[in-house]
Amino acid sequence: MRNDTPIAVASRSFSRDARLRDELAQRYSQVRFNRTGRTLDGDALVEFLRGHPRAITGLETLDERVFRAVPELRVISKYGVGLDMIDVDAARRHGVRVWWTPGVNRQAVAELTVALMIALCRRIVPLTSDVRDGRWHQPVGRQISSAVVGILGCGHVGQRVGRLCAAFGASILAHDIRAYEDFYRETGVRPVALDALLDESDILTIHLPLDASTRGMIGAPELARMKASAFLVNTARGGIVDESALKHALVDGRLAGAAFDVFAEEPPTDPGLLGLATFIATPHIGGSTQESVLAMGRAAIAGLDGLDGAIDLTADA
Repeated sequence: MRNDTPIAVASRSFSRDARLRDELAQRYSQVRFNRTGRTLDGDALVEFLRGHPRAITGLETLDERVFRAVPELRVISKYGVGLDMIDVDAARRHGVRVWWTPGVNRQAVAELTVALMIALCRRIVPLTSDVRDGRWHQPVGRQISSAVVGILGCGHVGQRVGRLCAAFGASILAHDIRAYEDFYRETGVRPVALDALLDESDILTIHLPLDASTRGMIGAPELARMKASAFLVNTARGGIVDESALKHALVDGRLAGAAFDVFAEEPPTDPGLLGLATFIATPHIGGSTQESVLAMGRAAIAGLDGLDGAIDLTADA
């Protein structure tokens, strides 16, 4: 028997997947999907959520204003793993429970991260353009197997990236405010201070959440510590790296290259950065695989009832 609680699915990614729509409809009889193809915000988001005590959200910003405007909202189940779009304190004040399942897209993001590493090391993107334009030259690239890979953030994704890079034979360094001794011991990863990570890494890859402690964490001083031959990869969250400082480092040749799947403003608008041959940009596709979409969607469905490993972020008030 289906539950008749009204459900609002604001996440556009969830809403456009027929399998997830069918699975949710089998459990709930009253479901509203976001069929606009865009991320809802402001008044549009408030209007969409009204009349629904439970909702599945993705990249939508849920703040004091939204919770105040939709007092009937009681449960949010997060589609995806990033939490920077939800003001959990505001949710707690308004009696809204926020359910979240960590790590459900770890494999997808980790695979994209390694793909970007390889693309940088072998200059795949600019060389593809060269061949299309009739230019044929064969610059010497680099291998991950001989690189020192630095992992900034050793949560679910960072650990998976570490294991993949270890399989290539890379030497791996890591920095995190938490200690992951089992991971370090199993993989041979060497934990180091942030300065050492910046100094020694041939490839630095970021896997941190975006919050007050990480916003702008990698700026001009940090980039200046990196090797001129090093690459920087960010598949975590925009805003962790100062993109203006990154652009200047690439233009000046103080960094060999960078690849970003996430940006402080999405879509990004700086042609000076996006036009650089040493910069690769992808449109926030880290979790956009068939397997990951299903895993995130099913976790979000379970989160509506606090099932299957979902964590109530508002429980420890």
